[in-house]
Amino acid sequence: MVLRELTALNGLSGNEAEVREYIIKKAKALADEVRVDRIGNVIATKKGMDSSLGRAMVCAHMDEVGLMAMGVDEEGFIHYDTVGGVEPSVVISKRVRFVRSGISGVIGAKAIHLQTDDELASPLKHDKLFIDIGAKDKKQAEESVNAGDYIAFESDWVEFGDNLVKVKALDDRVGCYNMLRLMENKYPMDVAFAFTVQEEVGLRGAKVAAYQVAPRFCLVLEGTTANDLGDVPEHLRVTRVGQGVAISFMDRTSIAHPALARALRDTAKANNIPWQFKTFVSGGNDAGEVQYARGAIPVCPLSVPCRYIHSPSSVCSFKDIEAQYELVNAFLKSGAAFEEA
Repeated sequence: MVLRELTALNGLSGNEAEVREYIIKKAKALADEVRVDRIGNVIATKKGMDSSLGRAMVCAHMDEVGLMAMGVDEEGFIHYDTVGGVEPSVVISKRVRFVRSGISGVIGAKAIHLQTDDELASPLKHDKLFIDIGAKDKKQAEESVNAGDYIAFESDWVEFGDNLVKVKALDDRVGCYNMLRLMENKYPMDVAFAFTVQEEVGLRGAKVAAYQVAPRFCLVLEGTTANDLGDVPEHLRVTRVGQGVAISFMDRTSIAHPALARALRDTAKANNIPWQFKTFVSGGNDAGEVQYARGAIPVCPLSVPCRYIHSPSSVCSFKDIEAQYELVNAFLKSGAAFEEA
């Protein structure tokens, strides 16, 4: 399965090569043109049947969150910093792999029995954690680890429950997966599929891609927060796993183009595609940079809800992945008419 293969790849921000090469191989069999720009985005273009309709852009980011080695202490433990937003509470005791050397490690902390009252009263920060690779001392650790080495989470693919899956990097390999599926189809208009880099560290690839493509509008395929847990109030749940693709009207980086968002909702209703609103202003995505490009581009994010996002064990529903695909497919097939002004 393509999604399983994509999530198994390591593609931390700034080091997306594994994912990029996989996507290039798949895209070359589907697109009329595939190119890689100077920042590392993959832009695959499919020619449409009516060039007068202009060009659409669909984008999803290839990169994932993770860690980077910053140094080795005298005992041989690795100290690190984060690549993208990663909470300390989700990494303690988790397995990791150093991308360059391929060696594995475990993220450790002082045993709970030895923590002070102050330490127990508040979560440990990253500077109190370390990576144990089993080295006996600094010299042995430095034979395998360099400062600046990328460190990815290790997480097995597990399908469970009501069409759910647990694995790393669902944010945003779900979007990349659906873009490869969409590329199998023919649409009325030209469509540029932009697989972007460095979203997790500042939406950098999207800024470059949107300027080059200069589309009439852009759909951003994402994985987003689902907080549908326990006694969380309805308005704070953000999105709900299994309830369909999430249409976002605003987040911390962008406001969806009103007419485009309405047209997408109408398309979902007309085609009986499960959808939901993103009900809390949180996070950000590539739409934040696309919106500014080329004198402003109409944009709307369409997201797959993910529990435990930015952790080694994200969870989403295959139903929501399918709903994201179906909505974009139906919208592009319709000729994507909406009032742009």
